[in-house]
Amino acid sequence: MKFEHLVEINDPKNPLIQELTRKQVWDGLVLRAESTKFFIPYLDECIITARTPVGLSRRLRYGELIVTDQVQLEVLHFVQYDVAAQGEIPQSSLRMTIEEPEDGALFIRFTYDDGHGDAVDAENATYNEYRRSAYQEADIDTVRVIRELIEAGVLV
Repeated sequence: MKFEHLVEINDPKNPLIQELTRKQVWDGLVLRAESTKFFIPYLDECIITARTPVGLSRRLRYGELIVTDQVQLEVLHFVQYDVAAQGEIPQSSLRMTIEEPEDGALFIRFTYDDGHGDAVDAENATYNEYRRSAYQEADIDTVRVIRELIEAGVLV
């Protein structure tokens, strides 16, 4: 399943929403990669196993399930998560790209790819609709958590 959608961060027409800067959104996306439990409370453990100037490797534990992934960072532009096939887990990726089509208008584009082709996607059409909905809710929640962390002074 390939799926993408936008989450609006700033709406210049809505003065009730606190305007965030590109840097604040970037810092929030990096925090999501480094301190994942802020964003996924049911995650039992996130261990960063390696760091480079452009990314990190992680080991995530959900109960008995262990997932390893690679996170690629392009400063102020995108965070990409790549999960290699491991055990019963298929290859997949998620990219969160900060988009700013005009001054003050900020969005995050979430792009998912589970590595399956069109034939498998057709077989899983109903299931994929649920996944799309769950992904959208989780992504909206990511933005909510970033805003809360800014309000709490965890992010500046």
